[in-house]
Formats: sequence, structure tokens, C-alpha cells
Amino acid sequence: MRIIVDAFGGDNAPLEIIKGTQMAVEEFGTDILLVGDENRIAKCVKENNIRLKKTEIAHCAGDDVLMTDDAKCVLKQKADSSMGTGFKLLNDGAGDAFVSAGNTGAITVGATLITKRIKGVKRPCIASVMPSAKKPFLMLDCGANTECRAEFLYQFGMLGSLYMKHILGYENPRVALANNGTEETKGTPVVKEAYALMKNADYNFIGNIEARQIPYGDADVVVADGFSGNLILKMYEGVAKVLMNGIKSVFKRNIFTMLSAVGVLGGINEMKKQFDYKEYGGAVMLGVKKPVIKAHGSSDAKTFKNAIKQAVWFLENNLINEIEKAFDEHE
Repeated sequence: MRIIVDAFGGDNAPLEIIKGTQMAVEEFGTDILLVGDENRIAKCVKENNIRLKKTEIAHCAGDDVLMTDDAKCVLKQKADSSMGTGFKLLNDGAGDAFVSAGNTGAITVGATLITKRIKGVKRPCIASVMPSAKKPFLMLDCGANTECRAEFLYQFGMLGSLYMKHILGYENPRVALANNGTEETKGTPVVKEAYALMKNADYNFIGNIEARQIPYGDADVVVADGFSGNLILKMYEGVAKVLMNGIKSVFKRNIFTMLSAVGVLGGINEMKKQFDYKEYGGAVMLGVKKPVIKAHGSSDAKTFKNAIKQAVWFLENNLINEIEKAFDEHE
């Protein structure tokens, strides 16, 4: 398999992106097509003494897509950027999947209007694997659609269930709708309408879920509009960091607390890994014709390597075909 990579997307590009691709080559054996200005890539590789393996460079010299750019810039003003070129290469079959840590809006536009939607999918969404006290769950939408119709939320549940079944191997994923109460009568008109659709769905809908229950792992798929989902995602990550920093500060207070830390260090490290977003690398665009992965904007090499892992999972499990088949049967 060949993964197309945006070399100039994200806060730490291109160095951490390049390092992450090489970690992916070592771990997954995948081929890499690195997209961006060849001279800037060569300079970074030389200055950091990196030996590229199983990697080709697709040169483009357009301006980088910035985090502050309008989402539609990838279609016209910056179509020749590393991101815009990456989407075109994916569309032309030069690679099997595309990974970028760049502007979320631009990735959403590129995935929707260049890669295009799977037949029957009304709105692609951003889905992020997240940790819980029990096992990982999938949160969607995490920012692609700030406002949703009920039928979009219904389909997100379907997409999320397929992901968890075919990628993470959950036999009958529990799908819940994020809400301000568990009662069927709670929520906005859109959420209540979505509930009515989802309770008759073919997937395993278990009802509404309140935000405080999400970290306990009470659902395998949590569905929300992109505005709410993005808020939950970022709050989740922020609280995890605050808690881990708080635990560190407690054990560093004096010699006695430092000595006591030795006895629980193994457990703390396990908990840190369990709630570390870097273990999952980023989010996936569900509902488009080819795998598109949105890596965290602040990705370091390890995080970006794990974003590529998401692309590998997509391809190894043929998820696109499973989604197409499910939506064909649903119509």
C-alpha cells in the first residue's frame, strides 16, 4: 500500500511529519509519497540526518495551507499547495490513502469536493477514536459539520458502527446520541428527531448519553453534531492533560512523595498511555470514497506515525467497500 502524506500540514511540519513517515515505514512496511516543495524537504532531511526509506517525493511549490486560511482555499487559491496536490494525487490513484495534519476545514472541503462522498452518504464526518475507562470509543462528528439535520446524525451512527465493527473488531457496537439528558424527550428539536430515527436503526442504538458518562465507556460510538463533538473532544483532551500534570506535581512535592511514586509508577504509566491521544494519531473522514486521515495539528513524529496507522487499518480492513455495501443495502 502507498500512503500520500502532506509534508507541510501542521504545527511541526515538515520535520515531525517526515520523521513520522519513517517510523511508519519501519513499523508497517508501507510506501510513502511525500507531497511538498522538494527543496525544502531535501534541506530538512539533510539538516536532520534522516535517511528516507520507501519514500518518493511529489514536488509542488504552491503556498502552504495555513491554519488561518479559509477552508475553500484548497480548491482554488491554494490548489497547488501540498494539501491540494495531495488530494489530487489521491483522486488520480497515485496512492491509496491521504494523511495531513493541516487545516481541518480545508481537509473537510478537499475530502468532500475532491475525493467526494460515497453514494448515499449525505455528509461526511470527522471521527476520532478516544480512550475511556473501559476501552476505546469513537466520537463523531468532531468538527466537519457544525450544524446537522437529524438524518445526518442518523447516518453518523451507521458510519461509526461500521468503523468500530470492521476496524476495532467490536461485534455489536453500542451507539449513543450525545445529549443533556438520557430521556427521549430531552434535547434540541434536531436531537429529538434524530433519536426517533436512530431508535429504529439497523445498528445497536442504546439511546442518549450525557457527557459525564462518556469517559466511563458507556457507549462504543458517540454521535453529535460537529460543534458539540469538537467541544467534547477538546475538553476531553484538556482535562486528561490537567489530571496527568496534577498527578506529576503531587509526586514531585518532596522526597517522600517522590519515593512513594516509585511504587505506583507502573500503574501511572499505564493510565497515561490509556488516556494519551497520541496513541490514536488523529481522526478519520468517514463517508468519502478513499481514506482521508486528519492528524492532530500539533502532531509529533509518534502521533503522525499513528495517524498513518489509521490509514493502514482502513486499507487492511477494506472499510470503504464495507461502507459502500452497507449504504447500497440501506437505500
